[in-house]
Amino acid sequence: MKKGVYSVGVQRQYCGTAGRIENSQVAVFLAYASPHGRALVHRRLYVPKSWAVDAERCQQAGVPVDLEFATKPALAVQMIDAAVAAGVRVGFVTADEAYGRDPALRQRLREQGIGYVLAVARNHYTQVTTVVKERVDVTESWLSELAWQRRSCGPGSKGERFYDWAWVGIHDDGPGLHSLLIRRNSDGDLAFYRCWTPRPAPLGTLVRVAGTRWAVEETFQIAKGQVGLDQYQCRNWISWHRFTILAMLALAVLTLTTLALTSITTSEMVALTVAETRHLINALHHRPPDIANLLRWSYWRRRHQAIARSCHYRRRELQQLRSQT
Repeated sequence: MKKGVYSVGVQRQYCGTAGRIENSQVAVFLAYASPHGRALVHRRLYVPKSWAVDAERCQQAGVPVDLEFATKPALAVQMIDAAVAAGVRVGFVTADEAYGRDPALRQRLREQGIGYVLAVARNHYTQVTTVVKERVDVTESWLSELAWQRRSCGPGSKGERFYDWAWVGIHDDGPGLHSLLIRRNSDGDLAFYRCWTPRPAPLGTLVRVAGTRWAVEETFQIAKGQVGLDQYQCRNWISWHRFTILAMLALAVLTLTTLALTSITTSEMVALTVAETRHLINALHHRPPDIANLLRWSYWRRRHQAIARSCHYRRRELQQLRSQT
């Protein structure tokens, strides 16, 4: 969020950090997530139309003269194309409703043979039969209780994230398999995902990809807390891009270092985290560093975190059993 009007791309617009319309800069980030780790791999600053049509304002902020206005989904397409061209192996793409509703993004992913699980709004229309289009929330009302399966979409801070899932095939032209994935939580709230795979894929795979979308929020939280992604005072186009690429590189270094050190993790300790890795690196700057004592403290913290997590999981399982009985 910004207070002035001179920072590149700033205007009153929806800000995800605040959850409302604020005077702010907005960027689109591409995160890469795997079972081994996750990090930010690309970013594009969103330049609103009010800036794109104001040549003088763009010149003062250092915006390239040949830059054309692009929507946020269009920026996402540009970054995905760049990642694929650079040799990044992509199995699936997942994103929130702002991107799932964009037909050009979905079309580009299908052209590249990349599967997707994209969130869509409840008023999104799909082709439920060859002749009928229906809102996704209406499609859900047709389902019986037998259509739902309880599955985990991956571990969270409080254990496995279990939801009820329903999977409905939809009609669409072109190759591949189109489907609608519906998630229901314990309160009955629903979330909808439009899915496509070039080849048949099991429900468990789509559920896992849907859960991976939280990698973006988690990576932002880590990047802000550990490498200061939001701690800049940049107004110019070039300085903004230099700062963000530096923060992304620092996060990538921490992620790879954490991955390299996971071999010393035991079942009695929680896995090494990016935050713990940064803490250890920072502690080495003390002169002289007591490495042995430093590692003992790290092992002690992680062992007690593992005990606390185990106790929390057992308590949660007992609460679920009591609620069922």
